[in-house]
Amino acid sequence: MMTTSINILAQRSSGVLLPVFSLPAPCGIGDLGHDAYHFVDFLEAAGQSYWQILPLGPTSADLGHSPYMSASALAGNPLLISPELLVEQGLLQAHQLAYPDFSNHTIDYRQVEDHKQYLLSLAWSTFQGPAHAGLLDDFMAAKSWVQEFGLFMALKDWHNQAAWFQWPKPLRLREKDALAAAHTELKAEVRRYCFQQYLFFEQWDRLKNYAHKRGIRLIGDLPIYVALDSVDVWMNQEIFALDADTGEATHIAGVPPDYFSATGQRWGNPLYNWNSADMEVRSHLYNWWELRLRHNFSLTDILRLDHFRGFESYWSIPAREETAINGEWLPGPGLAFFQEMERRLGEMALIAEDLGVITPEVEALRDALDLPGMKILLFAFDYFTTNSYLPYNCPANSVIYTGTHDNETAVGWFLNPEVEWAFKEQAKRFANRDDRDPASFHTDLIYLAMAAQSRLAIFPMQDLLGFGNDCRMNTPGQGEGNWLWRCAPHYINDGLAGWLRELTRFFGRLPSPPKTPEAADDEYPHS
Repeated sequence: MMTTSINILAQRSSGVLLPVFSLPAPCGIGDLGHDAYHFVDFLEAAGQSYWQILPLGPTSADLGHSPYMSASALAGNPLLISPELLVEQGLLQAHQLAYPDFSNHTIDYRQVEDHKQYLLSLAWSTFQGPAHAGLLDDFMAAKSWVQEFGLFMALKDWHNQAAWFQWPKPLRLREKDALAAAHTELKAEVRRYCFQQYLFFEQWDRLKNYAHKRGIRLIGDLPIYVALDSVDVWMNQEIFALDADTGEATHIAGVPPDYFSATGQRWGNPLYNWNSADMEVRSHLYNWWELRLRHNFSLTDILRLDHFRGFESYWSIPAREETAINGEWLPGPGLAFFQEMERRLGEMALIAEDLGVITPEVEALRDALDLPGMKILLFAFDYFTTNSYLPYNCPANSVIYTGTHDNETAVGWFLNPEVEWAFKEQAKRFANRDDRDPASFHTDLIYLAMAAQSRLAIFPMQDLLGFGNDCRMNTPGQGEGNWLWRCAPHYINDGLAGWLRELTRFFGRLPSPPKTPEAADDEYPHS
C-alpha cells in the first residue's frame, strides 16, 4: 500500500467549519483581524482541534463571489485583509476607517469592496514611504508567482475587466515584447496588487502561527479546477484544453445527469491535458500542480481535495454544449499523479471529497492512498440500513460532517417540506429522540456525529447555532444568493464553547495531551 497521506486521524477529534469571510468583523465581511483570533480562542475553549475554511483566493462579482472560481489558485483575497491590523501597523489612521453601516449580517460585496479598496489605497500611499523600503521587493522575490498575478490584474483593469482570451493577440499569447511593454507601462499598478498580496500573507501567517500556538490546526480546501479567466490558465495555456487560436476552452468540467439533475452540472472550468501525448506538456502540468500543492500546504495543515473522483476519471463536456448531457468519462491521472507529488513534496495530509456517485475505481484510488473520505449525516436517512453515511457504517478513517457548505443546514433540512417525514423520523430515532421539534434537531445530528466511528467530526458553524436555511452558505446550481452569511459576534460565546467542550469530552474527542496556551502577548493583535 502506498502511503501518500499523513495519518491525520490518529486519534478522535473534532472541529468547526467556518469560512474566513463568515467571521464577525466591522468592515462588512469576515477578515484576518481580531475576530479571527477570538474565534481561535473559542475553538480552544471548546476543546476543538481543527478549523476548516473554504478557499482563500480572490473572488469576483461576475462569478457570484464563489471561492471556487478565483482569478488565481495562489493569491489571497484582498477583501479578507483586516483594516484594524493596518492601523496597528501604522499603514492607516484610526479615523480613516469610518465604516459605512455594515450591521446587516449578510455580505454586501459591492459596498465592502468599494470601502476596502479605498482603505487599501490609503495604506498603499503610506507604505511607499522610506520606512517600508525593500519589504515589497523581498516579498515579490520570495513568491515568484506574485508579479505575474499583479500583471494579470492590472491588465484586466486596463481592458475594462475583459477576460484574458479577449485581449489583443500579443498579450493573449504572452509574446515576450508585449509582456515587457505591459510590465513597464503598468509597473505602478502591478506593484499595488503585489502590495495587497503582501498584506494578505503577512496577516495570514500571523493568524496561522497563533492558531498553532493554541493547538488549532487548519484544514484548507483545494478546488480541483480553476477558472478559465484566471492568471493560472493565461500563464499555462498548454496544460489546459484550449483552442490554440482563441484561448477559449474546447472542453469543460462538470458532472453527468443523475438523480439530482436531469441535465447534469456544467461547471465551465477548462479541463487539464492529463492525457496529452506531449511529455513536455505533462511535465509542465505536474510542475504547476507541485507549485499549487506546495503553496497551499504552506497556508494550512491539511487540504480537502475537492471533487476527488476527478483524479480517477472526469466528465468531459464539449464547450459548445449548453448542458452536461453530452459528455464522456475520460481517465484522470490516477495513482501515478499522487506518487509523483509524494516524491516531490513528501507525505501529504489530505482529505478526499468523495461525495456523489462514486465508483469502485474511485474508492480503490482513495484506499490505495489511505485517504480519509467524507461522510455527510444529512445523506444518511433513506430507509436503508446499508447507507454508507449512517454513523455505524462510517469507517474510522473518515471525516463525518452534519453537512457541508453545499448542503442545507441541519434545521433547514428538518423544516424542508420536500424531505419525507419518514427520513426525519429515522434521524430522530437514531438520536434516541421521539419528538418532532426542529429546534433541537441540530443538537441531535451533532450528537450522532460525535458518537460516530469516524475519528474526525466537523460541524458547520450554522449547525452549532441551530440556524435555518436563511443562513445556508451555497445552493449548487443557483447563481445568486450564495457566500453571503456571516456570524454575529455575540453567537461566538463562552456558553456555546462550554457546551461543545463537554460534548467533545464525553465522546472522547478532546485533544490529548491538554493544550496549554504559549502565545506571547505580542503575538495577539492589540484590540
